[in-house]
Amino acid sequence: MKRLSTLLILLFCAFLSIAAQRVIKVACVGNSITEGFGLQHPETDSYPAVLGRLLGKNYDVGNFGVSASTLLLKGDYPYMLRPAYARALAFEPDIVTIKLGTNDSKPQNWKYKKYFAKDLCSMIKAFRKLKSHPVIFLCYPATAYAIQWGINNEVIEHEMIPIINKVASKYKLKIIDTHLATAGMKEHFPDNIHPDIAGAKVLAQTIYNSLVTVQLPTE
Repeated sequence: MKRLSTLLILLFCAFLSIAAQRVIKVACVGNSITEGFGLQHPETDSYPAVLGRLLGKNYDVGNFGVSASTLLLKGDYPYMLRPAYARALAFEPDIVTIKLGTNDSKPQNWKYKKYFAKDLCSMIKAFRKLKSHPVIFLCYPATAYAIQWGINNEVIEHEMIPIINKVASKYKLKIIDTHLATAGMKEHFPDNIHPDIAGAKVLAQTIYNSLVTVQLPTE
């Protein structure tokens, strides 16, 4: 009888431990590449969806991508004015990946480049104010393989990435180099900007490799 009671106590403790296991929430903030534009089944094939499967059942990965969006508030479609931004904040994430900038490289948007750092700082501050105190990662824009819709890889590489580096240094944030990770794989970017399923998997794996190093508080 005593052995049975001990076994029941151990089983109950194991149950409580499993029930109390924390689900880590990850918010993927971004544009059409994040949303999964061009993929037949973005709900399963976009990089946030793939990332969720890589991370496993203890993670809840939210896709907050908005096609055509810019980080710049003076851009032609500012992300911070879209409902998805409010939803990302309300999600109270434990981890945030910010992958914006591709659309900012368009001429009509990059003419406001002097505000890029300021607007990125504003987004970082907004997430830092959350009760969840998320770990924030800044992702470089993916490689663009042609000047398409005004998107310009030269601007991304030589002007935008250095700004992202300065902001990351200011706030002591880690960077995920999804630009280098997507270099040399033009065949997986059918329209030169958006990845196919294989390209999305590369993005997901690259982000996963950084996220699994995060040590979060247990409470």
